[in-house]
This record gives sequence, structure tokens and C-alpha cells, in this order.
Amino acid sequence: MTDDLTRLSAVALSNAIHEKRVSCVAVMEAYLDRIDRLNPDINAILYLRPRNELLDEAQTCDRELADGHSRGWMHGFPQAVKDLSEVKGMPCSWGSPIFKGFVSTVDSIHVERVRQAGAIFIGKTNTPEFGLGSHTTNPVHGPTRNPFDRTKSAGGSSGGAAAALATRLLPVADGSDMMGSLRNPAAFNNVIGFRPSFGRVPNGKGTEFFMGQLGISGPMGKTVTDTARLLATQSGYDPRDPLSLADEDLALRGAAQTKGMKIAWLGDFGGYLPFEPGVLDVDRQALSVLAGIGCEIDEITPDFDLPKLWEAWITLRSFNVTHGLRGFYDKPATRALFNPQYLYEFDLALSQSAADIHAASVVRTNWYKYMCVLFSRYDFVLLPAAQVFPFDVTLPWPGEIAGKPMDTYHRWMEVVIGPTMAGLPVAAMPAGFGANGLPSGIQIVGPPRGDRATLEFALAYEQAAGFETGHAGG
Repeated sequence: MTDDLTRLSAVALSNAIHEKRVSCVAVMEAYLDRIDRLNPDINAILYLRPRNELLDEAQTCDRELADGHSRGWMHGFPQAVKDLSEVKGMPCSWGSPIFKGFVSTVDSIHVERVRQAGAIFIGKTNTPEFGLGSHTTNPVHGPTRNPFDRTKSAGGSSGGAAAALATRLLPVADGSDMMGSLRNPAAFNNVIGFRPSFGRVPNGKGTEFFMGQLGISGPMGKTVTDTARLLATQSGYDPRDPLSLADEDLALRGAAQTKGMKIAWLGDFGGYLPFEPGVLDVDRQALSVLAGIGCEIDEITPDFDLPKLWEAWITLRSFNVTHGLRGFYDKPATRALFNPQYLYEFDLALSQSAADIHAASVVRTNWYKYMCVLFSRYDFVLLPAAQVFPFDVTLPWPGEIAGKPMDTYHRWMEVVIGPTMAGLPVAAMPAGFGANGLPSGIQIVGPPRGDRATLEFALAYEQAAGFETGHAGG
């Protein structure tokens, strides 16, 4: 019975709860049983609350339904929030010893909306320290291990969320994405991640609204429909975030009609990007699926100065990720607790001038214009979601790919920076498994603010591919 309940999609689970075919208590017990059995090995969920408290809250949800009251579509859902977002009354460490023992006094905006939709917060999901790097490990909680091979990384920075979905420890999960943090772990764990258009999901950070335009929160799920449903919950205008987009109907209208759609496949960017052997072979399986449902696919090389795009990226990224913690950097005692990734970002940020930031912004603008030109010719742009398969969990990051040394801790994820720089919606979808038994995935990049259309195209791909998610761990 436990496995039966956790195998339901989130939408099907919601229907079963509201039709009283299953109780919220039974749902909570089913998920907590799997967490007890599987989480010790993968370390995806942190700060798990006491079982008796959670079952009491689930019982309250059952009484409310019996009285005819539903909090929302997530009524009674067990939910764990990525440990970069805040949940009132729960710890939040950001993966750093600096914040060990910190307890949040407020909900982040998207968390507040999930609470209003009826979820019960059971804990947090693991993340790298301050979310830096696509490998979920930190000195406070240790690594999250890949459910398909416990010796491998779960990716990041939403690695805990993705691993929890892959093992059915949660019905849906939230994450955030600057440099592929909803996309790389989706590929590493054979689940779905969606990076929304910038502004679609309001930010709750307060001081970075007008400058921090690279990172954004978003949904992860085992199906496209689940992912879209959570996005609709998270999104919408909020005056606390002046750059948040207006409310919009994001409900899926069904799978896209794909016959005759024109798709651009960027692959390895004309040989510019290195890939671990086998990754592109798996990704091309997804192209075969799309060709089979009538898509016309062109493999193209971007007509853009890609090294210049990378330099602009690392300039803007270092500026974005450091200014909120400058006070901790300036104090020797807390600076000593920063990991090498954060020290790298500060070294870079402190060497930049205002003119450097402006020049990088010009490159970013030109890249956006180039992407708009692509979308005048193509309906969607496809890229690999990762350049490597899940790697050794004991490594800090991949030091080389196919013999090419990586010159930074994040260079191995360069394939994801383009959509972020343009603020475009991206669905990270499973592509299949390599001969090594490890998963890989693709990015489906949609036109500006085309979130719903991107998810509907992803739904058409999902239905044609027939892949199964959430089957790791037994």
C-alpha cells in the first residue's frame, strides 16, 4: 500500500485525497515510511520533523476535508523545501556552517504559496553550500547520493529535491536555478525540472530585486502535468517583488501539436563544448522521439562569440552571488568558513569594475537578441542538460571532460548558461540511460515568456517517449 500511494502522480494523489479514497494520514505514513527506509542512504531530506507531529497535522487535514474544507490542491501533501528557501519555524542553513542553527521566521514567497495550497512541511532538501556548484554536498549535511548509483553525485544545486523525487520521497519538489540547478539534477536523477521565465515566480530575497536577475525558483516533478501544476501555484505577481510577472493562466491545454514544428538542436555547439563519451548518444534518443512525432530538427552552431558569453556570465554571476554576503566575507572568522567556490566568486567579483559589469550586460543583451532571432526561425531550441553523467560523489567537481581540463569549479556546466542569460523558460526532460546505467537529459528552451507552450511541448515529448520516473530505490 505504501508503494502504491507514492507511485501516484501528484495530480492523481490530490484527486484521491479530495475524493476521500485515501486519507491524508495514510499518505503521510506512506511517504514517511519510504523516507525512513531510503533517505539514510541518499541523504536527500534534512531536518525531518517528528513523525507524531506530522501525523497530527495530517489528521487535522482529514478532519477539515470531512467538514467540507480543502486548503487547496496540495491539501495534506508532505513537502520538503530546498534549503536555500525559508520555511517559517524551520531551520535553514543554506548548506553553510555560518548559518548552522538558524531558524526562519518567515516563508519565502513561493513557499508561502505552497503552504496556502495545503502542503504540510516535513523538512528541507539538501543543497550545496549557498547553492554554488552542480554537486549537492556541504560541510553541514554532507553529500546527497544519486539514487541510481550511491557512489555518484545527485547533481545540484537542487540535488536533494531531485533525488527525493527519483526515490518517491515527495510527490513534487521545489528548487531554484541560476546555473542549471533545476536542470542538471533533473538529468542526473531522471526527473523533470522547469526553470521558469525570469519573474514568473516571485523572489523573496528583498535586496536583490533590481540586480539579481539570474537566479529563480521553480518546480520539479515526476510528470510534466505535476510540474506545471506546482508552477501555477508558485507563480504570479507579488508587490514584494517589483520584477515579478503579472498573473497568467498557466494551466496546460493538452499536449502540443508537434507535426511540422521546427526545432534547433545545439548539441555540442559545433565542437565548442566537450562532453563525456555517451552523453550525446543518449540525448539524441530524445531527438529521435521528437522526429517521430513530426518535428523537423536542424543541428546548428550558434552564430555568437561563445567565449565572450562565458566571460560575461562569470562576471555577472560573481556580482550576483556575492553582494548579499559581503559582510561575512569582510570578517575573517566567517570568511574562513567559506568554501573554495565562494572564495573564487569573491576574488572575481572584487576584481570587477562597474564598467566590467556594464560590458557584460551588453553581451547579455546581444545574446538575448540572438536568441530572439533563433525563435523567429524555430519553435523551440534544444540543448543537452549536462555535459557529463553523474560523477564520483567524493569529487568536488569534474576536473576534466573528455581530456579537456575545466578551469573553474563550474565550467563543466557551461551548456546551461545560455537560457539563464536570456531569461527564457526551460523544461529539463529525461532522455534515457547510458550503457553505464546512469541517466541523462535534455533542455527544451522556449521563447520569451512562453512557459505554458514550453510545458505543453514537453508534455507531447513525454507522452511519445513513454519514460518512467520515480522508480529509483525500489
